[in-house]
Amino acid sequence: MFLAADWVVQAVMIGLVVASVLTWTVFLAKSLELAAAHRRQTRALAAIDSAPSLDAAPANDLVAAAQVERKLSVDNNNDRDGLKERIASRLERLEAATGRRMLKGTGVLATIGATAPFVGLFGTVWGIMNSFIGISKSQTTNLAVVAPGIAEALLATALGLAAAIPAVVIYNHFSRRIAAYRALVGDTSAAVLRLVSRDIGKAGAK
Repeated sequence: MFLAADWVVQAVMIGLVVASVLTWTVFLAKSLELAAAHRRQTRALAAIDSAPSLDAAPANDLVAAAQVERKLSVDNNNDRDGLKERIASRLERLEAATGRRMLKGTGVLATIGATAPFVGLFGTVWGIMNSFIGISKSQTTNLAVVAPGIAEALLATALGLAAAIPAVVIYNHFSRRIAAYRALVGDTSAAVLRLVSRDIGKAGAK
């Protein structure tokens, strides 16, 4: 059916196959990335949550950001509430950046899920149009004349759905996974803030 199809329908089919391959490539790469990031963040949360102070916490982007802000605010030791607010602001920006970084690559899934059915529909319309042209040229409605164009149309439709449905399902799956990862980063950020508050309390007690 592909070899007998019009070149426009062939181009549509090739484009949809490429989109489908891209979808599964993103799924594999992003799954590995998220799994590794989730493991790292889980270990970091456990270590930070059990640390007695910020300086004793393991190396981490969130811990480093809190330490940098504390160092910059060393001349402002009396402004404890301000220090906590500034550290919280830095941590919030890091959380947002982490979320944006994890979302990279998922936009193509949304694009494929939204456009693939319409691309397949274009191939469908083109195939049916070729069938009507074949009917007009042959002056007959014989099934042998109509069938090739209809077969092209149905194949283009099937490929459009085969590309779109997995893309939408995978995109929704990653949306949930990334939301869970961002929540984990938020828990780690809260653990860092607890260490900061604990250190400030110790300093105030001296």
